[in-house]
Amino acid sequence: MCRNITELRGLAPPATDEEIEAAARQFVRKVSGLRQPPPAAAGAFEAAVAEVSASVHRLLGELPARRQPPGTVPPLRRPEVRARLER
Repeated sequence: MCRNITELRGLAPPATDEEIEAAARQFVRKVSGLRQPPPAAAGAFEAAVAEVSASVHRLLGELPARRQPPGTVPPLRRPEVRARLER
């Protein structure tokens, strides 16, 4: 569906709340077609992000462990992305 959402299952250390929220936000952006919601829809957008984040937390907690970690590193763990966000 969305190639830019990184796999979070099997990360060492496990996915953080921040990484899960970033993936949820990206998913909601994709399905809504909105990068930034209009002010009138901001509440619904943020509620959707919170619901998807909660679902992902539950899912990751219930899935069995992976034998190998995912092939890609989540963006928030990459130094160049972190440096860009800290500006």
